[in-house]
Amino acid sequence: MSNLLHMENVRVHIKTRALDITALELDHLSLARGEMLALVGETGSGKSMTASSIMQLFPTQKARVTAGKIMFDGRDLLGCKQSELDRIRGEEITMIFQDPMSSLNPVFRIGDPIIDVIQMHTGVSKIEARDQAIRALRYVGLPDPGRLMQRFPHELSGGQRQRVMIAMAIVCEPRMLIADEPTTALDVTIQSQILFLIDKLKREKGTSVLFITHNLGIVSKMADRIAVLYGGRIVETGPTREVLKHPRHPYTRMLLEAIPRIKDKRDRLPVIGGRVSSPAEPIRGCRFANRCPRVSDLCQAEVPTLATASDEHEIACFHPVEEKR
Repeated sequence: MSNLLHMENVRVHIKTRALDITALELDHLSLARGEMLALVGETGSGKSMTASSIMQLFPTQKARVTAGKIMFDGRDLLGCKQSELDRIRGEEITMIFQDPMSSLNPVFRIGDPIIDVIQMHTGVSKIEARDQAIRALRYVGLPDPGRLMQRFPHELSGGQRQRVMIAMAIVCEPRMLIADEPTTALDVTIQSQILFLIDKLKREKGTSVLFITHNLGIVSKMADRIAVLYGGRIVETGPTREVLKHPRHPYTRMLLEAIPRIKDKRDRLPVIGGRVSSPAEPIRGCRFANRCPRVSDLCQAEVPTLATASDEHEIACFHPVEEKR
């Protein structure tokens, strides 16, 4: 499959009066057409920052991409004019955010922002836009969508609000969808429905999905490939089955070992000792060195780069875990 998205040597800096922080350092990251790629890692690993760099919508005005290329269907998004970028966002690349309650404006009815998105990107009449919005809400499984469009966000459940966000994201049939922890704070049943819906988009419409999560159980069932991030860098990437079955980076192995299992006979779950280092801390070598059981002087002096471990499986580690087949 050819790549729809390719990021190369991307650097994101957050510059304040006191500090110049490197928040993201991606050597390379690709998303193929019709593929689902999962970004996993602890809080602060750079998952959402990766999504922000693609959309160029950062949580602070002090953050910006300072180097690299973000190629989308042959175009470098970093070189696009603002008008072109505005068109691409919402029409070709869309995003589902973590918290639908804060993403939906409480003073507008549910249907208003969906109609606005349709008219902005297609130029159709308000009547036609309303019909398209109803079809999108029906596609995501919401009953009586015509009536639902007249309701306010606070009148809907968390699962219904998330479905509205998905409808808004897919109404213009984008080629790429970024799902940033879309099942956060939802109960297990609703989580399952939302995940089924995202998978349905991939299967039926060929939408490429960048799925951001910390839940490796979800990843194992949905994603084609996985990229494990730590400290703003990719430490391991490859086909999901290969990475989860044969993890080579110590961090990936420790994440998997910490997952509770139904027939777990261990008295205590393993934990990753230490803490995630702040991006503001000056670290010369590997950012995982202060928590890694396989650390050496080399790890503290130099930064490991992604290297091929096996077919399509890459790791960034000087002392990878031995492969067990």
